Amino acid sequence: MTARRLVLASASPRRKQLLSQIGVSFRVASQNVDEAQLIAESAPDYVQRLATNKAESALRRLATASESVIIAADTVVLCDQEILGKPEDQADAVRMLLQLSAREHHVLTAVAVATRSRHKTILSDSTVIFRSINRREAEQYWHSGEPVGKAGGYAIQGHAAVFVKHLRGSYSGVMGLPLFEAAQLLRDFGIECWQPEMGQ
Repeated sequence: MTARRLVLASASPRRKQLLSQIGVSFRVASQNVDEAQLIAESAPDYVQRLATNKAESALRRLATASESVIIAADTVVLCDQEILGKPEDQADAVRMLLQLSAREHHVLTAVAVATRSRHKTILSDSTVIFRSINRREAEQYWHSGEPVGKAGGYAIQGHAAVFVKHLRGSYSGVMGLPLFEAAQLLRDFGIECWQPEMGQ
């Protein structure tokens, strides 16, 4: 199985960047799936289901799916057992940051790898502690543009790095694709890291 058969089922530029970092060739096929949480569904179950749904959606839609390996991921921020998704507007983003201020939260990222014949999912759970953040800082951060489209309303690889007092777990997982876990799954599907570019 060659690396050029790998398909990233995501439009996220961060996931594209991270997957490129480990030296595999892939093409992108973004998927739109229903992200509504089911009643009584736990955060780990929720994020793993969404990652799996994205991978399965790509398998259904791709004409070359029979020859493809699909990788998909989903990320949520969990604080006080509340899932903090992507902020709807400035007020929502500021609310999230103030909730995370001087607090510990978890970033759950599920990775799903699938073919027509089988699929596997793995979950990365990272703990992040923010320093104290005041409302003015939260509003300034919103105006940087980074919180838009980010789970929990922040991007650890950007300006929000100054908020991070402690991180235990996967930095790349907090960004959106835990590379250690992703590489393990890909290897299990016959795709090794650091392969020469073979075209898209």
